[in-house]
Amino acid sequence: MQPRDLSEHVAYEAGRGIEEVARELGRDPSEFIKLASNENPHGPSPAAADAIREAAGSVSSYPKSTHTDLADAVADRWSVDPAQVWLANGGDGAIDYLSRAILEPGDDVLVPSPGFAYYGMSARFHHGGVREYTLEREADFAQTPETVLSAYDGERIVYLTSPHNPSGSTIELAAVEVIAEETGEDTLVVVDEAYGEFADVDSAVSLLEGRNGFEARDDVAVLRTFSKAYGLAGVRLGYAIVPDEWADAYARVNTPFAASEIACRAGLAAIDDDEHVERTVATARDSREYMRERLGARVWPSEGNFALAAVGDATAVAEATQERGVIVRDCSSFGLPGCIRITCGTERETERAVETVNAVLEELELEREPEVTDT
Repeated sequence: MQPRDLSEHVAYEAGRGIEEVARELGRDPSEFIKLASNENPHGPSPAAADAIREAAGSVSSYPKSTHTDLADAVADRWSVDPAQVWLANGGDGAIDYLSRAILEPGDDVLVPSPGFAYYGMSARFHHGGVREYTLEREADFAQTPETVLSAYDGERIVYLTSPHNPSGSTIELAAVEVIAEETGEDTLVVVDEAYGEFADVDSAVSLLEGRNGFEARDDVAVLRTFSKAYGLAGVRLGYAIVPDEWADAYARVNTPFAASEIACRAGLAAIDDDEHVERTVATARDSREYMRERLGARVWPSEGNFALAAVGDATAVAEATQERGVIVRDCSSFGLPGCIRITCGTERETERAVETVNAVLEELELEREPEVTDT
């Protein structure tokens, strides 16, 4: 007995954790900082942490009421109908629900390269195919309608990422509107805004609801997560906001109780903790600026909670910084073997990361792209 043919499937490569690295190197975990997975350096929302502790005694119950309450709270935050909010086990769970709702066997999706691997993984899980459009390094990973539409060939889902991972570039809503207008009536444009709180662009929810001068659309969906700005990566909580016409599909494609009791309680507390989000966003902004100014390598402008740096040999640099106690993301798995991605840490963490990377670059004497100064 064997599983189905999985030869075209790839495993997701997550950023390495402190315990994993410390065990491998025979070192004390306290020696390391992890800036590889775009996690919140301030931890979870304090209100959410309190809610998790208080919810411990109620985890014997299924999360029916809290699930409904959280969907209502998210809907209120975005001024949409609660039925448009598809809660999920992380943003990747929401991607799966969209795949189930739209893909027939053999349908294709169009994804950015480089980009989040799970877009394609989910399509393949649901017996779909994957095609790519390329975001060029030479163009600073700019996301334009021309870039996407030149590769479009009738795919059922087109994924956009704003801010884009791993570069941090964004796409304007007018450009999203053009893409949605120029793709077929059976194509859903999905805008992944996992890092949206960190960016100075409006959410594509405006396109669904016909706000800010845009006409309402039924061919755009938005992904959001509690993992980044809210600091809840460990409880796995995300959601999609879908067109009103899609509302009834959720009950037919979601897993029973799509988000756990703990996750829902944490989300309910976190969504109103504006102070924590504002502090997190301010930290990311300062960290990005510091890396752009001080890192001895080209660093692309970013509107996420991370920065992409061209270091010449990503694997060599990542391994060397890891030896010095700073864990960064080798972007070879993104198809960028010359780049590392550094998560925005606290002021102290960011300073340590920059100092460590610069020391490694000097020691390895790698050939790398010249630094670029904003003009």
